[in-house]
Amino acid sequence: MPAAATAATETPGLRRVAIDPLSRVEGHGKVTLLLDEHNRVHQARLHIVEFRGFEAFIVGRPYWEVPVMVQRLCGICPVSHHLAACKALDVALGVAGAVPRTAELMRRLMHYGQVMQSHALHFFHLASPDLLFGFDSEVGRRNIVGVAAAHPDIARRGVLLRKYGQEVIRLTAGKRVHGTGSVPGGVNRRLAPAERDELAAQVPRMIGWCEEAVDLVARLYAEGGALHQRFGTLRSSWLSLVRPDGALDLYDGVLRARDADGTTLLDGADVQGYHALIEERTEPWTYLKFPYLRSLGPERGWYRVGPLARMHNCDRLPSPRAEAQRRRLLVQGPVHATLAYHWARMIEMLHAMEVIGELLRDDALVEGEMTAPLPGPGPARREGVGVIEAPRGTLIHHYAVGADDLIAECNLIVSTTHNNRAMNESVRVVAEEVFDGREVSEPMLNRIEVAVRAYDPCLSCATHALGRMPLEVAVVGADGALRERVWRHGDGRVERQVP
Repeated sequence: MPAAATAATETPGLRRVAIDPLSRVEGHGKVTLLLDEHNRVHQARLHIVEFRGFEAFIVGRPYWEVPVMVQRLCGICPVSHHLAACKALDVALGVAGAVPRTAELMRRLMHYGQVMQSHALHFFHLASPDLLFGFDSEVGRRNIVGVAAAHPDIARRGVLLRKYGQEVIRLTAGKRVHGTGSVPGGVNRRLAPAERDELAAQVPRMIGWCEEAVDLVARLYAEGGALHQRFGTLRSSWLSLVRPDGALDLYDGVLRARDADGTTLLDGADVQGYHALIEERTEPWTYLKFPYLRSLGPERGWYRVGPLARMHNCDRLPSPRAEAQRRRLLVQGPVHATLAYHWARMIEMLHAMEVIGELLRDDALVEGEMTAPLPGPGPARREGVGVIEAPRGTLIHHYAVGADDLIAECNLIVSTTHNNRAMNESVRVVAEEVFDGREVSEPMLNRIEVAVRAYDPCLSCATHALGRMPLEVAVVGADGALRERVWRHGDGRVERQVP
């Protein structure tokens, strides 16, 4: 249950309403609203209040440690970081073109298992209570326990779909969470024939359940009528990877961006040159950066990533059942409703299962070379960029490796960072509509959380700082009383307060 708090602000006539912490998301964040005496919104912001610092402490570590280290960013999507790091190091070491077919197939299987289990977790466990029971339903019912009580078949299938995805990860990465299966230049394991057969035997049932999930979310979206179809609606550009032929590929590809009307802004862009296309800016009130397309600038160049972006950006899904559902979603053209992310997410879960089924037919999963020969210590700095479509959107890992084989530089732009401006805009749009002079209530606050949850944000993945980190320290005595509070602001100023 969100905790709502109000407090006076330094702006005369305004008061602050905080949703702290955000519930049913991965990581720690809060929303603050500034309201006037008529309860109309003057400011709405999503704050990310935790700091991880991975970009800093990766530097100085041997490159071969990085794929295992960076996945500790998250317990929900570790595979995505694991693989993006390996892909970047493949490039830095000059072996990207020599990764064996067995290794690529194992990595792809691992990745699609990750996408499938993550989408199942988010929709069934975190988002479905809002859609099944309604935004304003009883607080104690809006959770997976409530879903299991009222809709046991839906809850059960959600759990089993996720379990299957986790089993794919276990068999390819070595563990369900924080595995070690991918290494620079390839992988360190293959499937045993019996393991492949066991996974393949379950594919038809899993595909059937995925199709039912797509139908469920499409029905809930339609039954919500205008509420769902205009909720948090934003006209935005979209960014994602696509194959060179324009089809969706979640593991590899080139960058494509389209605007709100479907006009292509960039296409066929090599991921190694992402820094010439994307810039990041910072704000003093959050640890999350704000990326944008350089060509359009910070005010016009922001975009959205993730399942809904991928549905718009690709020309087709290379899986027949999911492609038919994508056409159903976009039958009337671009869809900008924030809640449509759930619909797109279930279509993508179906796509992932279809791809898993295809991959399991390939004998290279159980035989063949696993790694490319790696070079010795390099004579100079080497760089590489690895980009992958993580469950939440486009994920960029960029590393420089020194002649001593230690990481000299690290830059990460994760999916939730790409969506930062969009999430803030969605919070603002919903807040302005929901409050609009009304008295503050818990259901109103939940609607703002619903807007954030639609993006399936991974807040812990996205947090890192540029320059001096703002910091607040409170000294509390043994009796619980505040003794002193000190702030270090982003510009370096230090402020001290003694009660």
